[in-house]
Amino acid sequence: MRRFFLLLLPAWLVLAAPTPFTVDDLLDLANVQVADLSADGRFAAVTTMTLRGRLGIDNSRFGDPTYIAPGSGDLWRIDTQSGQRQLILEKSQTRNIRFSEDGLRLAIYVVENGEFVLKIWERGQLHSAKLPAGKIIDETSEPVWSGANLIVGLRDAAWRARAHQAFEALTSAPIVVQSSKDPFLSWIALRLMSAERSVVLLNPATGQATELAPSGLHNQYHVTEDKRFLITYDDILKKTDYDHLGLGESRVEVRALADPSAKPRTLLASTKDSTPIWSRNSRFYAFAKKDGSIWFGGIEDEQPRELIAKKKEDPKKDDAKTETAGDNDASSSEKLTPTAVTPDGSALIATNKEGIWWISTRDATQRSQIVKADPDNKEAPRWSVVEALANRVYLGYGARTEWSRGLSAWDPSTKQTSSLFRDARLHGAFRLSRNESTWVYTAANGNRPLDLYSAPANLNASRLLLEPNPQLKDKAFSKTELVAYLDADGKKLRGVLYYPVNYESGKKYPTVFLVYEQFFDDTFNGTIAVLNAHGYAVMEPSVDLEQGYPGESWEKGVTAAANKLIEMGVADPEKLGVQGTSYGGYATNLLITQTNRFKAAVNISGKVDMVSFYTDSPRLGVRNTHAPEKSQDRIGATLWQQPQKYLAHSAILNADRIKTPLLLMTGEQDHNVPARQAMEMYYALRRLGREVSWVQYTHGGHGMPTGNADEVRDYHQRILDWYEEHLKKPAKEKGKSGPRAATGSGR
Repeated sequence: MRRFFLLLLPAWLVLAAPTPFTVDDLLDLANVQVADLSADGRFAAVTTMTLRGRLGIDNSRFGDPTYIAPGSGDLWRIDTQSGQRQLILEKSQTRNIRFSEDGLRLAIYVVENGEFVLKIWERGQLHSAKLPAGKIIDETSEPVWSGANLIVGLRDAAWRARAHQAFEALTSAPIVVQSSKDPFLSWIALRLMSAERSVVLLNPATGQATELAPSGLHNQYHVTEDKRFLITYDDILKKTDYDHLGLGESRVEVRALADPSAKPRTLLASTKDSTPIWSRNSRFYAFAKKDGSIWFGGIEDEQPRELIAKKKEDPKKDDAKTETAGDNDASSSEKLTPTAVTPDGSALIATNKEGIWWISTRDATQRSQIVKADPDNKEAPRWSVVEALANRVYLGYGARTEWSRGLSAWDPSTKQTSSLFRDARLHGAFRLSRNESTWVYTAANGNRPLDLYSAPANLNASRLLLEPNPQLKDKAFSKTELVAYLDADGKKLRGVLYYPVNYESGKKYPTVFLVYEQFFDDTFNGTIAVLNAHGYAVMEPSVDLEQGYPGESWEKGVTAAANKLIEMGVADPEKLGVQGTSYGGYATNLLITQTNRFKAAVNISGKVDMVSFYTDSPRLGVRNTHAPEKSQDRIGATLWQQPQKYLAHSAILNADRIKTPLLLMTGEQDHNVPARQAMEMYYALRRLGREVSWVQYTHGGHGMPTGNADEVRDYHQRILDWYEEHLKKPAKEKGKSGPRAATGSGR
């Protein structure tokens, strides 16, 4: 009788069961980003974009300074007080959106006919701005309103054809010649062309322009809030610099906008070892030198002055160092790094291993410790400077033992810190309006996409402005847990566990370990959500990487994380998989040369041969030598200084140890980690008689292919099929049907 009664209930009373998260849900998931906030905080310009809006990338154009990768989305103007939304542009590609000082107009770079053009939105209408004859907008530079005019970067109309011709000369010319006599690597010389621009004061209604900085290599520029000065970073790099990533070295110059014809004044002769940080109004700056000294200046000062002198060795102690200025307590012995300057120039915010400091720019001996840190306590909370004002320093807070995050404020008059809010949610970038009245920020519960909020300066209330993914309300998502464990060296680490959807306590699940470096926050990851929906637990384990010996770290950390999940009763010890992308793919391949615990592995765009990779990927300039020598790869030496370490971290040389079935996934147009890395491993394992499959996306680039929706679906289905074959099927059934066959010719 009860069952009959339920059948008679109206359909609207029957609650639908949550549905699984699918790859199509991933394609349509919208990410929200605050493009700008009006000076009074009343309005926010906000974009929402889906993965579907970014499909169609031509990866063969990687490195072409003229190429505009697809990225269409919606542009909204949102009232931060009422939440009222106005759609300005739908399914359009926009960039560098800026409010006028009164908040009534927007300058927008919009793609039309394959090029960015400057549009002005005003009173609900969108108008095309006029430009001087023979000029195009430089879409990489930020427009700045000055009354009814705009300060913008322009390029000669011929630049696009000239830059693309230089790209084609390197990629499709019948003969390409390169020489060590050239000052720059050819791809770095090409990248430098992206800095070519002039800076002008433009009347968008008439197209009349006044040149503020002549055409040249201006790596970046910005304008003081009062619109009196233009600061340019003019490229002075003479040759390829193997010690630094990026475009290189600049001379920082200041120009008075009241007299554009006057000779610019040099604020900093070189940024090679001294990069300035600026106050939010761009009127004051500070920088540190390698010798430990800190310098401070104002935009109208002829030269910066030394605020904290360089360190001198204490003759009584070989390793002791002291400061000749500002040495009012023990903490000043630790080298300081400037992180912010107050808008009135009265104080510098600096950090060192012992904490965060407020330092008077009039007298560096007058300083206060905002946050006290213990460099030996790996579980102490993380603090960061979000915004520095004359009367308040806003600090981001994040615990390292639990999911507790928030924002605090430190008062320089009372030397006290107050918590504005703290909760378990994830928070995106906080943006404070120019009049310091309003915040906008993104936030969400763990393992959920971010929503958009506004709040007053004291954050005592918040308003939900935009929930970009209402379609996900009926989707089933997994719960998450921060899991602590000890690695093989006894070091305490934490990783993020994403439980399978509809998890049942006491039941053991096939578990996939998604590896990279450190993990802590339970951010939303579409691929993980797809795996959870298909019954897999997913663990993001942290590892403690050691300089010179990174390969050991994954074995010590990932296997320890696996032991912990087995101990918890979550992971089935006979059904463990591991995968990673890029650096994580490299880690995955190294890991399975050291252990056979994993029954399936997936290397997505990860290198396998540190020797051949060392000078590969020419479109990235010096990245592939810098990474092992000085940064992410953590070898700590050149190939010729420590060849044995390059060999030890080349999985290809230990391929005979691999017993784990391996799926290799690459893009033929990957100019970050070329597909020939996977090719080496595929043919090696074939030669050794091991189980391996190589999926190559002909038009794919680095990581997940994004040529079209079918590629995204295929990518996820092949991963699911691989784990279905090796982690779910009974042993007697494995290999009967096998994973999906690759399309096209076999390799």
